[in-house]
Amino acid sequence: MARLKILTFPDPKLRKIAAPVNKFDKSLNKIVSDMLETMYEAKGIGLAATQVDIHKRIVVMDLSEEKNEPRIFINPEFMILDDKSLFSCEEGCLSIPGITEEITRPDQIKATWQDIEGNYFEDKPTGLLAVCFQHEIDHLEGKLLVDYMSSLKRDRIRKKALKA
Repeated sequence: MARLKILTFPDPKLRKIAAPVNKFDKSLNKIVSDMLETMYEAKGIGLAATQVDIHKRIVVMDLSEEKNEPRIFINPEFMILDDKSLFSCEEGCLSIPGITEEITRPDQIKATWQDIEGNYFEDKPTGLLAVCFQHEIDHLEGKLLVDYMSSLKRDRIRKKALKA
């Protein structure tokens, strides 16, 4: 396993849209292992492949307290089931270190994905899992946490990041 470099805002590669995974092979296993190691090392709860400059539809997560329940989502998608049922929480992002923002997202979604062997799954997550699922899929679509902020706040974060 190898720790990967996490791209940080405003790197333009974070805006690249990820392509579907078509090959479920050893190279996919290696990417997933490296992503999990990177996420755990960075103390994150989710990581999209786009964040480590791999532009494939791959997401890893672990929402457990003990960090021993890794979840792998290949080619994840979601559909909003009720846009009036909302969930707000303070979101952070490994690609925008040190910044959090209160974000409101739909709480009732239908999620679909494949596992590392290509098997299909679907679920109706709520709460933190629904939020994380949407946040990580945003990354695969080239969308970032700063896109939910005011332009003034986004510009301030961009200037601060460019100075660093």
